[in-house]
Amino acid sequence: MKIELTPVQRQYLKGLAHSLNPVVMIGNNGLTESVIREIAISLDAHELIKVRVQGDDRDARVAMYEQICDQLDAGQVQHIGKLLVLYRPSDKQLIELPKSKKALKARP
Repeated sequence: MKIELTPVQRQYLKGLAHSLNPVVMIGNNGLTESVIREIAISLDAHELIKVRVQGDDRDARVAMYEQICDQLDAGQVQHIGKLLVLYRPSDKQLIELPKSKKALKARP
């Protein structure tokens, strides 16, 4: 079951993800078990990650995005071109999501 993010939370996470570099690359072999495991490890360590997908098939990228989020209980933050931005809270709770737009504005 993937995480459902509110528009405010998604906007906040997009801002945090802007400066991130992709930590996982999905190559021509597609979404293998080892790639899924690597994404899971990265989400546990960072909570918010970018994944780069090789290949020009947009529908295949969307399907991969859905599959990753469903398998790893992650939230879809953003899909720009060949980049997927994923979020999943860890036990360490590194990122605190805003509850409302007011909370978003009150942050430094």
